[in-house]
Amino acid sequence: MPLVSVIIPTYNRASRLEEAVRSVLDQTFRDFELIVVDDGSTDGTREMLEGFGAGVKVLVQARSGVSAARNLGIEAARGPLIAFLDSDDLWLDRKLEVQAAHFRMRPKSLICQTEEVWIRKGRRVNPKAYHKKRSGNIFRISLERCMVSPSAVMLRRSLLEEVGVFDTSMEACEDYDLWLRVACRHPVALIDEPLTIKRGGHSDQLSRTVPSLDRLRIHSLSKLLSANVLSIEQTGWVLETLRRKTRIYAEGCLKRGKLEEALQAQKLLPDHQERPSNGPGMQALPDGQVDTDGGGTNLDGLEMSRAKGDTG
Repeated sequence: MPLVSVIIPTYNRASRLEEAVRSVLDQTFRDFELIVVDDGSTDGTREMLEGFGAGVKVLVQARSGVSAARNLGIEAARGPLIAFLDSDDLWLDRKLEVQAAHFRMRPKSLICQTEEVWIRKGRRVNPKAYHKKRSGNIFRISLERCMVSPSAVMLRRSLLEEVGVFDTSMEACEDYDLWLRVACRHPVALIDEPLTIKRGGHSDQLSRTVPSLDRLRIHSLSKLLSANVLSIEQTGWVLETLRRKTRIYAEGCLKRGKLEEALQAQKLLPDHQERPSNGPGMQALPDGQVDTDGGGTNLDGLEMSRAKGDTG
């Protein structure tokens, strides 16, 4: 059984996918399996993957979206550690080695991510200050925008068994949704070394095709409030963020003459009491505290949302 299962979801990205696969196969760490989930591609993806032979396990599904593709890969994975790679991103050759060592030295750690190099339309770009990744309890700063990168993550399978997998009802922001479910319970470790190359700016990014991403974030926050896993303090943070995002989204709908959407947004405003729960969030570390045994970044400001890949 491999120690690490690497999962790449893909849809109609044969040329970029080939580079992504090679970046995995070139890893210095060798105790892994590579699973590519083809989400109904029609561009010769499967034929290209056949050239890699037995080194790549290929799963094929009818077009169902990135969440379903990742979840199918998780279901098939055999390793106790799982790493995701979007099909338009790349890894430097020590990525798996460094993260596997992190878990070996920190048996209580459940999830970690690496720093990244951002590439937009072939040129390196610098992230905004508010995209700066942090280590430890990142729940509060993750409410505004996605602070964990799927391509930079490695996690223990047991964590997904605890919090659940990707929400297939969300056409985008599915990673924001999952990382909030993780971060409200556990610290997220950061390996302060750029071992992931995040590439954006191409036309098939979901951030370019799915309108009103905050509508999906509002949905995710509402779900989180209803899950009864948050502490009193965490509940207050979520309510504050939810009310602000809902107000801004509704005002935007009204400006565009979409009265029905504005009314629907208003209905999402919660009537939750700020009460303690019995959930693990009660033991959350002070927000922003660094935890070396436990533990982020959306490219929204550069139109490179975490939901960027149309299936990875």
